[in-house]
Amino acid sequence: MNSPASATVTGRLPVPGATLHHEVHGCAGPPLLLLAGGNSDAAVFAGLAARLATDHRVISYDPRGNSRSTLDGPPVDQRVEEHADDIRLLLDHLVPAGEPVRVFASCSGGLAALHFAGLHPERVEALVVHEPPAFRLLPDADEQLRLVESVEETRRREGTAAAMAVLAALFGGRPAPLLPEERDNTEFFLAHVLRPTAHHLPDLTTIAAVAARIAVAGGRGSREHTVHRPARALAAYLDQQLVEFPGGHVGYVKWPREFAEVLRVTLGALPRGRRES
Repeated sequence: MNSPASATVTGRLPVPGATLHHEVHGCAGPPLLLLAGGNSDAAVFAGLAARLATDHRVISYDPRGNSRSTLDGPPVDQRVEEHADDIRLLLDHLVPAGEPVRVFASCSGGLAALHFAGLHPERVEALVVHEPPAFRLLPDADEQLRLVESVEETRRREGTAAAMAVLAALFGGRPAPLLPEERDNTEFFLAHVLRPTAHHLPDLTTIAAVAARIAVAGGRGSREHTVHRPARALAAYLDQQLVEFPGGHVGYVKWPREFAEVLRVTLGALPRGRRES
């Protein structure tokens, strides 16, 4: 029999245009939502969720269009705003009304989380956003967006593998690591997620209004990578010190125990990170 901390319940939630596969790990403690980005799904958080479920009710899901979260129609370009609304609908389904949640959001999931927090601050107790690809915050935004456009051009001309080789420039020239996943979503990511995500400009005014509940984070191993730079820019705008986490852009996969420890400390340090007993 599974212990309460290891119990996992899965479900499917119909939302406009898609059906979301979601997972709940553990059954006690405050709700903590883990948001994947890029071509990842809930499986990428398996190790991290197992460690956090000892004192949290951990929620994760496949972003719409990835793996088990199926679209109702043919693939279309993904909007950050629509993914933010998926967060709202999922929390309305899984978390009692009026109960705020803690959130950890990675990569493009971070952009959706920031948009959600700006629109629904009452639902966010604390948010840690890890290397959101907000390239339009950079002084050389045009150069980075040209690189993203070249990825799409390469995909159309030479295919997925060649496009991923071009994309590696954002990650220090290294190929994308192999990640836990239910399905390979690379083609969908390149065709329908990368460009609209990279062009998204966060609403800095609404984000600044909830900045006390937000910690901006980056990987220790990705300090010199382009994908790390928007996090530094966002932290500077919010007048914050960037929080360093173990590993690189997806350090939670290789270092789940160490990552969970830093995440607990970071959430607890935010002004609303501790609940009244």
